[in-house]
Amino acid sequence: MLQPKRTKFRRMQKGRMKGLSGRGNQLAFGSFGIKTLEAAWITGRQIEAARQAIVRYMKREGQVWIKIFPDKPITKKPAEVRMGKGKGAPEGFVAPVTPGRILFEAEGVPLSVAKEALRLGAQKLPVATKFIIRKDFVETQD
Repeated sequence: MLQPKRTKFRRMQKGRMKGLSGRGNQLAFGSFGIKTLEAAWITGRQIEAARQAIVRYMKREGQVWIKIFPDKPITKKPAEVRMGKGKGAPEGFVAPVTPGRILFEAEGVPLSVAKEALRLGAQKLPVATKFIIRKDFVETQD
């Protein structure tokens, strides 16, 4: 499961996810990718589940890049505990994403394989996504 090796502080405020993604919104490494269409918190478990689905469909050919990392700690108070008495204990880590953020990139497989692999990966995520292709991509016939 993805999580930081160490953090400066154990707890963090919720924050707000306003606007579009200002960074990480262009394909950087691969020819194919999935881009989020809505804002959400994506947990380390969800990222790992999507990665496994993508890699399995691609049969370990090509390359996959994960463009997000869960570095925001989320806390939760135990069940049936009264209000107050401080913030809860850290439960896990999430990656906050806003619309336009690229989540995964792929390279080294045909368009049809990449499209299906990323579709299967997108099903594991709690956001609506869109399949994108590099502008200068041309499919070669082998």
